[in-house]
Amino acid sequence: MTRRKREINDYTAQDIQVLGGREAVRRRPGMYIGSTDQRGLHHLIYEIAYNSIDEAMAGCCDKIVVIINKDNSVSVTDNGRGIPVDIHPTTKVSALETVMTVLHAGAKFGGKTYVVSGGLHGVGASVVNALSEWCNVDVRLDGKVHHQEYKRGVPQGPVQVIGDADDTGTTTIFHPDPEIFGEISYDFDTVSERLREMAYLNKGVEISIRDEAKDAERTFYFEGGITGFIRHLNRNRIVRHSVPIYISKAVNSTQVEVAMQYNDGFNESAFSFANCVNTVDGGTHMTGFRSALTRVLNDFAKKNKFIKEDDPNLTGDDVREGLTAIISVKLAEPQFEGQTKGKLGNIEMKSHVETAVNEGLALFLEEHPDDAKKIIEKCVTAARAREAARKARDLIIRKSGLETGTLPGRLADCSERDPEQCELFLVEGPSAGGSAKEGRNRRFQAILPLRGKILNVEKAPMDKMLANAEIRTMITALGTNIDDEFDLSRLRYHRVILMTDADVDGSHIRTLLLTFFFRHMLELISQGHLYIAQPPLYRIKNSDGVKWVYSDQEKDETLKNTTARKTEIQRYKGLGEMTAEQLWETTMNPATRTILKVSIEDAAKADDIFEILMGGEVPPRKAFIQAHALTANLDI
Repeated sequence: MTRRKREINDYTAQDIQVLGGREAVRRRPGMYIGSTDQRGLHHLIYEIAYNSIDEAMAGCCDKIVVIINKDNSVSVTDNGRGIPVDIHPTTKVSALETVMTVLHAGAKFGGKTYVVSGGLHGVGASVVNALSEWCNVDVRLDGKVHHQEYKRGVPQGPVQVIGDADDTGTTTIFHPDPEIFGEISYDFDTVSERLREMAYLNKGVEISIRDEAKDAERTFYFEGGITGFIRHLNRNRIVRHSVPIYISKAVNSTQVEVAMQYNDGFNESAFSFANCVNTVDGGTHMTGFRSALTRVLNDFAKKNKFIKEDDPNLTGDDVREGLTAIISVKLAEPQFEGQTKGKLGNIEMKSHVETAVNEGLALFLEEHPDDAKKIIEKCVTAARAREAARKARDLIIRKSGLETGTLPGRLADCSERDPEQCELFLVEGPSAGGSAKEGRNRRFQAILPLRGKILNVEKAPMDKMLANAEIRTMITALGTNIDDEFDLSRLRYHRVILMTDADVDGSHIRTLLLTFFFRHMLELISQGHLYIAQPPLYRIKNSDGVKWVYSDQEKDETLKNTTARKTEIQRYKGLGEMTAEQLWETTMNPATRTILKVSIEDAAKADDIFEILMGGEVPPRKAFIQAHALTANLDI
């Protein structure tokens, strides 16, 4: 039979690629660590640190040291039991090599070695190894130091004994692979904040980080655990009761810890963790907490006549206004939604947390009547403001066309109707709005000029916020509504771009807008729809042509490298000083512009920064600005 040449449409078994664990990780690293940018780099550190934290949760480790070396390698050392080095019965190589090279291999399965554990469930160390240019592991065990080296996940020889040891533990040092990550750069503050969280969630464990290149070092140790975490988050806020509420309850092999404290703010700052993993999207443990919180406070308020029997109950929004809370659960078999563990799915955790909060919060309220009164008064005030806000929201619906689809008059909409193709520029001032309207691509770019500085929502109750004309206009233009009624599927533009002047006032307006989106349209940020435009600060023209410059430092570098004698320098105080053509060329043309996507790597840190910058306390804001004025990074 004559063999025919394979046609392009042929699809047979030989087309199916079977990738081994290492190859799969290197081919699709984002599936395992989320991304290959700086966030992914940080994730490598966290994964190795999680292994040490597992030892701490097992009661076998109380000290962890992370070092960022000058060559961009990272070492993580603990004083735990040490990874076993004896031969594994299935893989026929050492347990150390098995853990470091085989996906889904580790002591986290079966519940014998670790009752609870974090990380990527048996793929963390092997993923880090596969994505590292090189990796070395030293295990201090049975009085010896056992050593093995790897290159891009491949062992370079068997485990060897290289010396004596007078303690136990593991040191892992790895260098992320430039072929995977490109530029290798760590943010010391970001990594420090995550390690601080780990220390809060594991009281009595000392965690240190040192950056050799930056000569920076921090050590975290908290006897108070998550109670200290609450104090840290509320340190720049006025609290309603001085001592945080702490609840702890063990149910079989599950441990529930909750700490909470009310402040005079208007926003909820609640963060949940499962086995020390930050479940940024909540889950069953958060659902159980919120359900119990609402029930207990309503029961107490009715019982003690703070609200009448025939009055409506306090809602979830009422009891969560001004609340800072940490919900931490440790369980044997966590079920997470998504590889990076954004949401906990264990059904039983809802009832476990509900039971713990029902008992613990009710007891606290009975034993602390003065604090209980302050809390209930805060909730009742929130309920009254909520009713006023409801009326204001109804007014928005009637007057701004949310139901009829009527768009704001000053919005210059685009002709494209596919939201994925559309982008909305929120532009500072009518003058810049005019240039943007003239210079835009009308097919897919919409322009909404904003008049002056919008309200600082960090210090405003809901009814006052919804009474603000600029905020109402933005809500109407985007089409999503806000808070609990936010509906991302109704977003009319999948790229929302903040375009403000490249000066101090522009930065302030941008921060006000970011605060609004973070507090009331968080999903817009978390799903990657919010961006920041980068308009130039200078136009430098000489015989070599025109160069657009975006900072004073870049201007100085440009002038230093300019050979032309006659050079014209024009500084733009505002977007309105640019012609429509210049604004299009520098800031709006997708082919030539630079825009920054707004993201949140650490929600607790972002919450803290917004409170510092936009809250009511001046000294923390002054200190923050003095410390970060020259190194501010808007990619929060």
